[in-house]
Amino acid sequence: MSESIVLGGGCFWCLEAAYSLVKGVESVRPGYSGGSADDASYYSVAGGKTGHIEVVQVTFDPKVISLEKILAIFWTIHDPTSLNRQGADAGTEYASAIFASDTRQLEKVTASRDEVQAQLDKPVVTQLRILDTFYEAEDEHHNFYQNNPNSGYCLAVIDPKLAELREHFGDLLRSDPL
Repeated sequence: MSESIVLGGGCFWCLEAAYSLVKGVESVRPGYSGGSADDASYYSVAGGKTGHIEVVQVTFDPKVISLEKILAIFWTIHDPTSLNRQGADAGTEYASAIFASDTRQLEKVTASRDEVQAQLDKPVVTQLRILDTFYEAEDEHHNFYQNNPNSGYCLAVIDPKLAELREHFGDLLRSDPL
């Protein structure tokens, strides 16, 4: 039986590109979550107008990859100590956040965050919450890296994250993305 978790770690293009390479991940959907607005779109979320965060919904087979490994990847490929910013992407829509599907999953997420915090000198600012609503992003944001691998953003921002993913988690990766 599949499991899902929603992760925010800066631009959703980065997380989608990374998790689409992970064995056991069945789907990665970019979207928005965490705000108070009753709807979300790229332009309404930009600039923090809705309170929503750019996120990805990662659906995975826990018999192939554990939640703990999904979270280990998350902690490695973004900076959980950076408040509302990842690199040049700044604003509340780029917050570090994990939206758990239920209290059992939230307990595992909290334990994972505490382990990471014990290794860092700066406080982890990642928001931990139960998922309320996930709004799927517009079609042009799906498979952005696969569709635009030579764009400046992909070369400057996503490629280094994928290199770090390969360095630390090469044994967990498939040869072709989803």
